[in-house]
Amino acid sequence: MILVDYQGAGASVVEKAKAQGIPVIAYDRPIAGADYYVSFDNEVVGQMQGQMIVDGLAAAKKDIKTASIIYSSGDPADGNAAMFLKGALSVLDAAGAKAAFTMEGTWDGAKAGTLFEQAFTAVKGKVDAVLAPNDNNAASIIAILDKNGLTVPVSGQDASVAGLQNVLLGKQWATVYKPFTIEAKAASDLAIALLKGEKPAANKTLEDGTPFIALDPISTTADKVKDVVAAGDATVEALCTKDVAAACAKYGVK
Repeated sequence: MILVDYQGAGASVVEKAKAQGIPVIAYDRPIAGADYYVSFDNEVVGQMQGQMIVDGLAAAKKDIKTASIIYSSGDPADGNAAMFLKGALSVLDAAGAKAAFTMEGTWDGAKAGTLFEQAFTAVKGKVDAVLAPNDNNAASIIAILDKNGLTVPVSGQDASVAGLQNVLLGKQWATVYKPFTIEAKAASDLAIALLKGEKPAANKTLEDGTPFIALDPISTTADKVKDVVAAGDATVEALCTKDVAAACAKYGVK
């Protein structure tokens, strides 16, 4: 069984499946009791997000040790969110960064916007960078920054259309591209191997001991957006709208 968790409900399904001798592959999100977990390497995704902030502040010639950085994260009920944050903090802590304000974790873009407005008020409008967990949250955060006339390094992931557009426009430092075809193939290859009675080796292990088939994510800055289009995971028509056309031309998105 290849199973995607939803708000923790997957654990009971795993238990029932294993009671009948059915091996379970947790897909994209970890599930307690699964035989394998297949996903992009979540801590590496987080490390890439942390590096976006480091690189963005360096480009802005701001000292990361004194910069006012807002930290946000995904929904704590999502097993991946903690790994994203752990990876990001490993890079930010090493660089000497400190959070000026830490937002409540959420994947809800609208809620992220509300939470960021509260954070913006708490730091009295002094924001040098924002650690955002994905493109959806980043878009809502960027809308608030735009309203206040600010452009600062913002992280993200998923290589969504809005995220890629914000990257092209210089409003988001980068996004993390995770081609779904790679993840789907890894899960199907693993399932076929299990059906053949094989026990494939994993390249990582989760803290609870679950074998983890960890795939390589791709940090995507503006000059690499064209690669997402070339791979067929975004279209010029969707990306290069009127407001983004000049940026598309600048970065060779065609």
